[in-house]
Amino acid sequence: MALNWFKKLKTGLSKSASKVEGAIASITGKKTIDQETLYDIEDQLILADLGVEVAGRIAKKIKDQKFELNKNKEIEKTQIAKTLAEEIEKILLPREQNLYEKVKSKPHVLLLAGVNGSGKTTTAAKIAEKFRLEQKSVVLAASDTFRAAAVEQLKTWGKRVGAQVVSGEEGGDSAAVAFRAFELAKKEDIDIVIIDTAGRLQNKKDLMEELTKTCRVVSKLDHDAPHQKVVVLDGTVGQNAHSQLKSFDESIGLTGMIITKLDGSAKGGVVVSLAEKFEIPIHAVGVGEGLDDLQIFEASSFSKALAGLD
Repeated sequence: MALNWFKKLKTGLSKSASKVEGAIASITGKKTIDQETLYDIEDQLILADLGVEVAGRIAKKIKDQKFELNKNKEIEKTQIAKTLAEEIEKILLPREQNLYEKVKSKPHVLLLAGVNGSGKTTTAAKIAEKFRLEQKSVVLAASDTFRAAAVEQLKTWGKRVGAQVVSGEEGGDSAAVAFRAFELAKKEDIDIVIIDTAGRLQNKKDLMEELTKTCRVVSKLDHDAPHQKVVVLDGTVGQNAHSQLKSFDESIGLTGMIITKLDGSAKGGVVVSLAEKFEIPIHAVGVGEGLDDLQIFEASSFSKALAGLD
C-alpha cells in the first residue's frame, strides 16, 4: 500500500484509533496486568466497536502475553499497540479480498446494495474509475428509479469517469434498467456492468424482494450473474452494520462488502467485529469523497492504523 494512502487511512481512522487508545492507556505504565485492568481493556475495546467477542479475545491474548518491561519496569505503549494490531490482523486477514481480481467474465456484472445514504452511488463511480484506469470499459445501471436525484448523480459521475449510464423512467422497473445495461454491455463488448440499486431499509420486505428480482432478471442473460453482489456499509453506523449485512446476505447471498465514510467515524472498529462474525470478504474501505479515496482493503495496514501504529 502506498505511503500516502496509509497516511490517509490513518488520518481517516484517527477517531476510531483514539477509542482503541483507551485500551492501550489501561495498560501503559503498569508493571503487571491484573483482572481489573483486563476488564478495563475489554470495556474500552467494546466502546471502540470491536464487539464483545473480539474484545474478550484480545484481552485474553494480552493477559497471556509476556511483555518486556522498560528500565522503570513498566509495560510500554508500543508493545501493547503491536499486540493489538497483530490480533486484529489475525481476524481481518481471512476476509481480505481484492474486488478487482474477481473479474473473470465479460461482461462482468457487479451489483451494489445497501441502505439509504450508505454511499452506493459514489462507490459505484469510484469502482468505475478504478476499472477505467485498468483499461476496462464500464456501463453504470441507474437502478435507483425511486429518486431522480440519484439518477442525475450517477449520470454526473458517469461523465467524470467516462462510463455510459443506462437509466429508466422515475418510479419505473429497476430490474429492467439492470437488464438493459447488461444487454448493452453484451452488444457493445463492454467489460464491466455496475448496478447501482435503490437504497432500502433492511427490514422492508417488499424492497428486499425487488433486489432479489433484479438478481433473478439479470441471471436470465448469464446464469452466474450478478457475478458479485456487494453490500456498501456506512462506517458511521457502528454495530447497526451487523443487522444490515445479515439481512442483505439472507436476501441475495452477498459475495463481499465495502465499508465507507470511515473518515468521519469513531466506529471503525466495527470492521473487525464484522470480520469476526461473518465469513464475507471485505473488498475495500473508503476514507473520503475523492475518486481515489476508496482503496483495496489490506488487513495489515488497517490493523496498524486502528492501533495507532506507523
